[in-house]
Amino acid sequence: MNILFMGTPDIAAAALEAILDAGHTVCGVYTRADKPVGRKQVLTAPPVKRTAMAHGIPVFQPGTLRDAAQAENIRALAPELIVVVAYGRILPPEVLAIPQYGCINLHVSLLPRYRGAAPVQWAVINGEKTTGVSIMYLNEGLDTGDILRVSPVEIGENETSGELFERITQEGARTLLAAMEDIAAGTAQARPQNDAEATLAPPLTKEQAHFGFDAPARRLHDLIRGLNPWPVAYFEYGGKKVKVLRTLCDDAAAGAPGEILSTKPLKVACASGALTLLEVVPEGSRPMEGSAWAAGRRFTNGDKLQ
Repeated sequence: MNILFMGTPDIAAAALEAILDAGHTVCGVYTRADKPVGRKQVLTAPPVKRTAMAHGIPVFQPGTLRDAAQAENIRALAPELIVVVAYGRILPPEVLAIPQYGCINLHVSLLPRYRGAAPVQWAVINGEKTTGVSIMYLNEGLDTGDILRVSPVEIGENETSGELFERITQEGARTLLAAMEDIAAGTAQARPQNDAEATLAPPLTKEQAHFGFDAPARRLHDLIRGLNPWPVAYFEYGGKKVKVLRTLCDDAAAGAPGEILSTKPLKVACASGALTLLEVVPEGSRPMEGSAWAAGRRFTNGDKLQ
């Protein structure tokens, strides 16, 4: 099929590569604008743009799709199918109506659960055991279209959202190609979502990253996993932030919230259970083992972190 692809980050670039490897013709790529990156704020192209340019595919980076010029441009490209993966914009009705086979989207959750911008992170934060990918037809709503295919993905007990995203990226590309094959063969069967079962996955904020040990260890463990790699959970000690990258959860341990139960490894009591702080980033320092940070602060059992 003649495909118009819309997407921006790494997961979208992986999907675009898979579509090209499968032999589909990509007539154009829509992606978000280049952005300044790093301390030096170097203007950097998004992953999808770099992939498209490597394959000689025309790239378009409009600020909006809600004008007649963009609709006309898309019609001129004559796509049979529009494929959207983490593009970051909602397609207006005049664009949705252009391709003969419609517009499909790869969403990284088992819809209708976790509609929105951060489905992988919220699945981890909420302690889910399973998530997955859904391929759906796009409509004017937020992740509300009819579902073509789903594929579940198990979530490891200590897996971060970043690690899970890497695995989901590959599963998403495979599931997307299978749905495209169904559409091309005329065998696609879509089913409506049950809106009564819908949950939301709004964007993450830096304010969510601050935590104290006066919460259950299991809840904090899931929060820390879900906020890695961004915005990274942290607690405060001595007026400075201590980011926490990795933990283990001990539901059976007991102590006063914030009490250090051991320093090798660094285990801290919570409202219920305890967290072993495997890897931390003290403010102004590099990542280090929690036990190394404890040694540098000369902590002993019974000391308090809050």
